[in-house]
Amino acid sequence: MPEHISAEALEEMKNYYRARAHEYDEWFYRQGRYDRGAEANARWFAEVEQVFTQLAELHLTGDILELAPGTGIWTEHLLKTATTITAVDASSEMIELNRAKIADPRISYIQNDLFTWQPERTYAAVVFGFWISHVPLERLDAFLLSVRGMLDPGGKIFFVDGRREITSTAINHQLPLPDNQVMTRILNDGSAFQIIKNFYDPTELTHRFQRLGFDMTVRETEKYFLYGYGSLL
Repeated sequence: MPEHISAEALEEMKNYYRARAHEYDEWFYRQGRYDRGAEANARWFAEVEQVFTQLAELHLTGDILELAPGTGIWTEHLLKTATTITAVDASSEMIELNRAKIADPRISYIQNDLFTWQPERTYAAVVFGFWISHVPLERLDAFLLSVRGMLDPGGKIFFVDGRREITSTAINHQLPLPDNQVMTRILNDGSAFQIIKNFYDPTELTHRFQRLGFDMTVRETEKYFLYGYGSLL
């Protein structure tokens, strides 16, 4: 049974993403240490498009809450159908990159800890990209219940995350063992941080959502991504 994650470990992960902000897009766009060659990169981008297509088909409208929006990769796609977006991230550096990249008055930014923050209202949809894998296993139910409380009646949910695939990360990273929630991440300057990283089975995760009151579909792309979509029951 994986040991519980301490508050200090969560703080180190927060510091990692603050330090990584200006390198983050290198991972998504397969640059530098994340370039795994033409064939692997082509597979990655094809699967990215598959997930973008699924998001577009959901046609999320109204006021949307985006948790951990990062540099704005998913924010840009949400803006195609959203009335407004409230984007909540623990990293001021990520928020500033997102704001500079998109510069849209329909977006409101909030810097806060996603493990403690609670909104003062509910939303038509809640979206989080590459965040659920950073939630400690012992906190997962509490997190999903908090998401439930953020949604309007019948509100929608969408998430995307990574599968356990070594070529998805940097060439000098090692994935954690299956019974370990923690992995080491290294920045371009060589500094190392411990972060929480969990890889979920889609069937198990679907059941977890359903037990907590979601009508949820969780799927995988061929190699790289896990994604889910649904609504409150």
